[in-house]
Amino acid sequence: MSKRVAVLLGGRSAEREVSLVSGRECAKALREEGFDVIEIDAKDNLANQLESAKPDYVFNALHGRWGEDGCVQGLLELMQIPYTHSGVLASALAMHKARAKDVFRAAGLPIVKSIVADRRAASATHLMDPPYVVKPVSEGSSVGVFIIRPGDNRPPGELGSDTWTLGDEVMVEEFVPGRELTVAVMGDKPLAVTDIVPKTAFYDYEAKYAAGGSEHVIPAKIPQSVTNDALRFALRAHQALGCRGVSRTDFRYDEEKNRLILLEVNTQPGMTPTSLVPEQAAYNGMNFRALVRWIVEDASCDR
Repeated sequence: MSKRVAVLLGGRSAEREVSLVSGRECAKALREEGFDVIEIDAKDNLANQLESAKPDYVFNALHGRWGEDGCVQGLLELMQIPYTHSGVLASALAMHKARAKDVFRAAGLPIVKSIVADRRAASATHLMDPPYVVKPVSEGSSVGVFIIRPGDNRPPGELGSDTWTLGDEVMVEEFVPGRELTVAVMGDKPLAVTDIVPKTAFYDYEAKYAAGGSEHVIPAKIPQSVTNDALRFALRAHQALGCRGVSRTDFRYDEEKNRLILLEVNTQPGMTPTSLVPEQAAYNGMNFRALVRWIVEDASCDR
């Protein structure tokens, strides 16, 4: 008898549309692998939706707040339904950029200086000498990210607007020039280093998800020592946060200063046609269907 998998997708975060695409791709692959699949567009009554579906496993394809920050993970723990990706604590830590940096700092990983501030204060004046980056403290997919460059008279006014919906806390951190690198970790194995070449000004939401928005070079054409460091740091970050399943760690490689800087860890990486984790899995000989099967078979509860 085939196992029933509930694929959670959509939800209510700023990354809803990406989650819908990720979830549908994963649901399709799981059906092809012989699972009994039900797709659930996660609503406020998610517990009732899951009670009705009665799944053996949950594939969590939600992105952003609520679905990726420990909230849904906590519900699944209470309901004792094995679920994919990281548990409550790791999800909450990774999603909160300042808390994650505390963990990385304690683990001896390379990060840049940063401060957490009220968005209105960050909108009113420079809180750090340019160039610097301002981003929501608990969002993903480069939603609401601004790069403030030398010569900019003031930070972006959007931060102080009444229409801002991405939380009152923002992180202000040193801007690191150079190349965008990423490493997927699967279980206890880092897969590869991808060099992301965006077609836009930086690796923003459009570059991540629009067809042709970026070029992915795998393996990255960088010195072997940098490759080794990126693989090692990604695994250490995954373990320091307490992640399980698949994660993806993003870096900046400043070639001029020869420094590799860890930016953040994504505990529920995108699984769209342009996503990075499926590409790295394929580079290691694992096709998309096999990857999605592995993720489901790795599902568990923390307790």
